[in-house]
Amino acid sequence: MNNQIWMMTSAFKPLVLSQIIDKAKEAGVQGLELCVFPQDSSRSDHVATHLDYDNFGPDQAKQLLELFGREELRFSVGSYVNLIGGDPTERVTNQNHLLKLIRIAHLCGGDINDVKVGTFVGYNDELGVQDGGFEKNLYEYQRVFAPIVKYAEDLGVTVIYENCPMEGWRSRTWPVTFNNLPGTLAARKLMYALIPSMAHGETYDPSHDIWQHINPVDVIKATDFNRLHRVHVKATRNLRNQSSIYWGAMYPKQYVNDELAQKAGVPVAQHEWDRYPYEAMLPGFGGYDSMDWRAFLETLMEAGFDKPFVIENEAGNSAHTGNPGATMQGFKTAVLCLAPIVWSLKENEGYVFQDDRPGLKVPDGKDVPVVTMNDLLP
Repeated sequence: MNNQIWMMTSAFKPLVLSQIIDKAKEAGVQGLELCVFPQDSSRSDHVATHLDYDNFGPDQAKQLLELFGREELRFSVGSYVNLIGGDPTERVTNQNHLLKLIRIAHLCGGDINDVKVGTFVGYNDELGVQDGGFEKNLYEYQRVFAPIVKYAEDLGVTVIYENCPMEGWRSRTWPVTFNNLPGTLAARKLMYALIPSMAHGETYDPSHDIWQHINPVDVIKATDFNRLHRVHVKATRNLRNQSSIYWGAMYPKQYVNDELAQKAGVPVAQHEWDRYPYEAMLPGFGGYDSMDWRAFLETLMEAGFDKPFVIENEAGNSAHTGNPGATMQGFKTAVLCLAPIVWSLKENEGYVFQDDRPGLKVPDGKDVPVVTMNDLLP
């Protein structure tokens, strides 16, 4: 019981890295997942960018490692965009951006320093609506990601996929809500079967399974444990409201024109994320959520999980208030919620993280060129 607890920097979009490090020290965490979204992405909801990815080389890597070493913090990098679907030009831009992050991770020591690259895979809806569309997406994933994973493997870096289905990634009129391939355990296992390399794995976020009425404990027990590198800490409260009565709790709320909906007395989706009856929370902050965190954490501990827990603050009563004080209160509460299970009890001090980690290693400073998908694909 000595896991690191980190913060994801998506909640600190306006801040620069030095300010975020101050927030990390205030919250009492041991690391940061640095969001490095492409500046030209079509995403408008989560676009924090806390590293200059276009001007990053060995000198910047050395400075970053020395900074985090002084502050006794660790870090990874991440960008969560659609890599196999959406606008054809943008998806290639997103793929090339991921390659930049793999290079950044390599320059920062990669797996030696546990610097991973977090990402989505996305989903190709044009293929997805066809007969056999899910399997076609699997093979499109293999086509795109086989060279990406090989590139990462050659550089000593691990790419890790988050399991959010991105249910609001299409308009409220779109009939289905599966928009990120690794959104189910079955998909992730199939992905590893298609690309057996150990240079890719996963970040598991239990909140995405909770609103699908899946017990995360069961998912962990069935997970390929050597693929699990991070756990995102985010809570979900399933709501019992008119939406679930009319549309069910496992199917997306659909949209029809307002006049017809009002005539029938039926609620319809008001925006793209208004498809399922739940709200995002943080464990322990503002009341109970719909998950047994103690059972989930104890399952991980019993299985020997020793990797970081990363708090992703999307809570409506915390980061999404836009209030900096409420944002930090949410982070601090989540830390204390996890502490009794993932940290050891120290006499007179309570539950504390015992830092027995070796220091960050500064690589030899050799550069590697920036590559694009054109360089990797046959």
